[in-house]
Amino acid sequence: MKVKIAAIILGAGLCVAVFGMPSSVRAGDEAETAELLIDLLKAGRAVVSEHQALINDSSRGNKGFTDEFLAQQVIEKFKAKTRVDLSRPNGVPQSGVLLALLEAEREVVLEGQPVINKQGVAFKGFIPAVFGRKAGEKFYKKTGIRLKLTGIDYRFPGNKPDDFESEVLRMFSDARHPKGQQYAKATMVGGKPVMRVMDPEYAGATCLSCHGGPKGERDITGTKKEGWKEGDLAGAISVIIPMK
Repeated sequence: MKVKIAAIILGAGLCVAVFGMPSSVRAGDEAETAELLIDLLKAGRAVVSEHQALINDSSRGNKGFTDEFLAQQVIEKFKAKTRVDLSRPNGVPQSGVLLALLEAEREVVLEGQPVINKQGVAFKGFIPAVFGRKAGEKFYKKTGIRLKLTGIDYRFPGNKPDDFESEVLRMFSDARHPKGQQYAKATMVGGKPVMRVMDPEYAGATCLSCHGGPKGERDITGTKKEGWKEGDLAGAISVIIPMK
């Protein structure tokens, strides 16, 4: 089935409507596409992280942290990392799915405006992990490509690793596995061929306020801390792309 992809330039941002399975994922390009999707999701989370203090500023109403602002920042970060310019998507083989993910990220921020701009409340719960999860869920509905945050110490039930992910996470936690090295494998899910790619993620300094020590202490969300140390395996981004 071919897809219809509509891209409309809105200022420096992009509005994308995607219907059906994206034909822009060409056979043999699945692993490369997965890597680009991971980079694009990370760019979105980084923008949220960099503006966390602004989002949690209880003294301000309208923060200016809009979906269009996010898109501008994400496009710049993604271009710096991959040299792929999503403001000029023509000629990019994976443009359909990449623009679909960018639109999903925008939708999360757009729907979060009432929370982000609420005065009198500091911690909004609009954090990189929640942003990434919701963007992945919206992206799946648009494309049929699974983009998921997972880990052994998962908090949200939907992030629970499946058997494949659990096995790869154990491999990532093995000291013999090169730190940061992705894992990709063509396999079957539900009797259909897919490309599965997992990208390990490690605890950074900003993660430790919620996930660090002391283990068992309640963090700002009310959840028990995992006791991670900087550099510990935090989990992985897992991608499942149907293969033709």
